[in-house]
This record gives sequence, structure tokens and C-alpha cells, in this order.
Amino acid sequence: MRFLGQKMNVLLLFGKKVHKLYTERTGIEGSTEDPRKLALWGEFKNGEVRPLTTDEKRNIIGTREKADVFRVDKVIERGDDGDKRFPFSIDGEDFVPKQGYVWRGNLEQMTRLRDENRLVKTPKGYGYKFYITDYPVIEITNLWEDTAGKVNNMIYVVQTNDKIIQRCMLMCTDPGDLVMDITCGSGTTACVAEQWGRRWITCDTSRVAIDLAKQRLMTSTYDYYKLAQPEQGVDSGFVYKTVPHITLKSIANDEPPATETLYDQPEIDKTKVRVTGPFTVESLPAITVKQIDGEASDTVSDMTAKQDEYREEILATGVIGKAGEKLEFTRVEAAPATFAYVQAVGETKEDNPRKAAIHFGSETKVLDAGRVEDIFDEVQSMRPTPQIIIIAAYQFDPEATKLIEETKWPDMQIFAVQMNTDLMTSDLKKKRSSNQSFFFIGQPDVELIHDGRTKDVYKVRVNGFDYYDPKTGKVKSGSANNIAMWMLDEDYDGSCIEPEQIFFPLGGKSGGWHKLAKTLKAELDQEAIEQYAGNVSLPFKIKPGQKKVAVKIIDDRGIESMKVLKVGEDNG
Repeated sequence: MRFLGQKMNVLLLFGKKVHKLYTERTGIEGSTEDPRKLALWGEFKNGEVRPLTTDEKRNIIGTREKADVFRVDKVIERGDDGDKRFPFSIDGEDFVPKQGYVWRGNLEQMTRLRDENRLVKTPKGYGYKFYITDYPVIEITNLWEDTAGKVNNMIYVVQTNDKIIQRCMLMCTDPGDLVMDITCGSGTTACVAEQWGRRWITCDTSRVAIDLAKQRLMTSTYDYYKLAQPEQGVDSGFVYKTVPHITLKSIANDEPPATETLYDQPEIDKTKVRVTGPFTVESLPAITVKQIDGEASDTVSDMTAKQDEYREEILATGVIGKAGEKLEFTRVEAAPATFAYVQAVGETKEDNPRKAAIHFGSETKVLDAGRVEDIFDEVQSMRPTPQIIIIAAYQFDPEATKLIEETKWPDMQIFAVQMNTDLMTSDLKKKRSSNQSFFFIGQPDVELIHDGRTKDVYKVRVNGFDYYDPKTGKVKSGSANNIAMWMLDEDYDGSCIEPEQIFFPLGGKSGGWHKLAKTLKAELDQEAIEQYAGNVSLPFKIKPGQKKVAVKIIDDRGIESMKVLKVGEDNG
């Protein structure tokens, strides 16, 4: 392999059921021979019947516009069946196969082939006409040469070609089946599943990937496929295009031809357009398996090793600010064994060094408000009292970030810090100070604004983020230009975001909402679409008894934060 370039990837495909898929037959595909050697003929519109020239074979698509193209197959084969060796008249000429050869059918069958104009005289005798239109498709084999090349509209570094996912899905599933992709990337599998009427579950450890997938799904449009049984829904399947599979045998025996179903060509209702159906986004911790003695397996040696790695990493890399500034440390050490939730103590690399208390969250659990309170309790008992509390986690519960944001202590700063999921594969990660393993999470600057004209009608305005600047030690404001996506839950229940409005400010005029609006311009409010690319929500009515609204924001680094606003209070 040192001297041969790699030209293929290997895909392992397993399935209980497999639908055959096809591509259009031209007449020369699948052959490694020189086109001049292919037995292709044409019946031209001027009545001429002859073999195709080399140029006509090479330009087979253009030739088929001028002639009915057929391949000459054998109508004589080796054999000694006396019932199939007889004189037979074709075009007024009697012909008998030579010794050791017979016709492929009996007299009745051969007569039917002649009457159907399926026999042709060749320089070597006679042959059977197999028209390209007799079986206008060819089965797709395990060599997929049409899936190579650049991915169109690529938005993610490892984005898979839609055609590959589509082909696998159509071969192994039916409409209504459930498809799962445990590393979704930009959401290609989910989008293809939506297109072809499959249910889906998908997940990823990268917030960037999840946010790209959400945007892609919510702004995609699809053809509306006709249902086989509309009253039964998508589970009944689609109305598919079919093609004939005419063979020499079916003609000779006067049998109706078989048909092949083209599962990638359902009939389209051009009066309708589909969008992605409702879906939810969940952030769930993995189940922690307990040992026989009742102690959780991630609390002993594994967690100890992880804590050592985290301390080494934060000492080497510091905590990154919005513009690349760093809060760095001169030392980071294990906290005394008497502490359960403060796992490290350190000292900052500043002109006036500060003491820091650090907590590292679990790989398998969302950090919740209860754990934040436990950390705060321990910090208050520490002597000397730290000036900085760093609470680092892979995933934060919304109430946890809210508690961190709202807690204010004199002469102390409290930070929520995002841990990069690359830390989960630390054995593959190089140890270097340029790593971006810990990020300051910006605090959303959000306002709940009363309409002023209509009772109980409000808007939400997102002004941006307040970011901590490690260089100056002060909080600075960031504009809405740094927001990739934000969601508004108009009636927050205190536990789960259920957004009624979703916005993509970074998309601008070329963003997903505008593309969706262009496709569905007869159906959507253009003015509303303009707002969905901005930082001010559409007006919404506060329901009786409603107490909270929530805003979740994803910045241009893929880091999430959340702001909960209480109705009737000053939320500035």
C-alpha cells in the first residue's frame, strides 16, 4: 500500500431485513470491457437496426434519445435436448442451431419471441433483444462509487455525506421505524430520518454538535411523500415508484413481468411541504453502577485518578476567558481529605495572588443546585477563606447556574466553568499549556420588558453576555453578536426548558430561518422570521399564575448558560 493511493472506505452494514436499492441502467455500467466490445444495438427512428458505433456507446445517454437501445443476449445455448433443436423461420429464413446447440425455448416459446419482435439476426446467427427499458435499473452492489466527493453545505468537520446515511437507512428500515445515532455530529442521521419518515434518537457529547443539529433540524424542509394508507399514517409506508423486470422467460411464457420497488423514489405531493416534527432535547446523566458493597464505582480509585488529571490540566492551561485571556495558577493541590466537595485549592498567578477553592464535576452526572449548596457550605468553613470559588462541570443544571449567578459574597468571586469534553479522553489528549480545557461561562444579560400597551404581554430582549476578564479581574459586557442561538420558555416550570421561541442571531440573512422562510414564503410571517434572527422575542402573553420565564443561550463557542426571570420583579 506504500505505492497505491487509498480510494475507498469500508462500511459495515447489518440488518434483519434488507431492501434492494437500484440506480438507473444506461447500458454500459458494470462493465470493465472496452465499449467497442459490448453487444449494444439500436433501433433508430428512421427504421434502421444496427450495432452501435464506439462513439454511440460512449455517449449512451445521447444515443438513447435517438434510438431504442438493446443488448443482444444468447437465444441459442449448449445442449442436446431434441425438443429444442428444430428448424425455425426468422424473417423468411430457416435456421437450425449447429450440432451440440439448441434454442433456449421450445417451438411455442420461440414463436412468441418472434411475434414480439424479440429476435435479431447477427453476424454469428441470432440473438435475443434485451431492451434497456425492459429492466431500466441495476441493483446497487457493495461498491458505492457515487458517494465520494465533497459534502454539500458542510457545517461540521466530520459531517457525513447524506447519501451514505440515506442509503443505509432505506436498505435496513421502513417508514415509522426507529433510528439511533449515538454520535450525531451535525445531525445528518436525524435529518435523513425526518426526510424518510423514520423516528429517531440522537445524542452527542459536544454542545457545538448538538446546537448545529438543532438548528439544522428546525430550519430544514422536506418533500411531502404520498402515504400508502393515509388513514394509518406513516407506518403504512409510502407510494413508491415501480419499474418492470421483463425477462426472456416472462415473454416466452406469456407471463406478466415482475416489478421492482424503488424505495428511494416515493411519489411526491407537490402541493405540500414538510418541516421537522416536534422533538425534545434532553440532558441526562448516565447511570452510576454501584459495587456489591454499595459504594459507587466512580467514587474510589477512578475518581481519584481523574481528580489528579484535572488538577494537572487546570494548572497547565488555566481557565480561558472570552477573548482568550487566562486566569492562571502558580499552584493547584489536592484539598484536605476532610473536604468532600472542594477537591482542589490553588493560588492565582497575579500581582496580588488570590486563594482559590475548586470543584470538578462528574463525567456521568449533571451538576445540580444541591451540589452547589454543598460546595458553598464547605467553602464557608475553609480557613483561610478563599477569594475565588471555581465550580467546573461538564453539564450544569439550570438551577445550579442560577444559584451560582445569584450568590454574592463580600470579597469573593464565584465562577461557573465549563469543562471541555476532551477531558473525558485524557489518555488521547496531549499535555500542553495551549489546551482549552476550562472556559468561563458568560452570564446572560437578559431583560423582561412589559409591552406597555397590552396587559400581561411581554417581550424578552437578550443584550449579550457579561464575561469575566481574567486580565483585569472585572466583568465586561459582550454584545448579542456572540450569541449563536437562544431559546425562550414562556412558562418555565423550574426543571425543564420547553422553548416556544427559538432564535439564531449569527445566521443573519443567510441563516436557516431565512432559508426556511424563502421555501415556505406562502406559509410564514416574513416579519416574524426577521425577528427570529434577532435578539428580541416576539410578544407573548403571561398566563394567570405564571411566575417565571427562562432564557437559554448558546454562545459562539457552544457553551450554554441560562437566565430565569421572575414575572413582576426587576430583572435588570
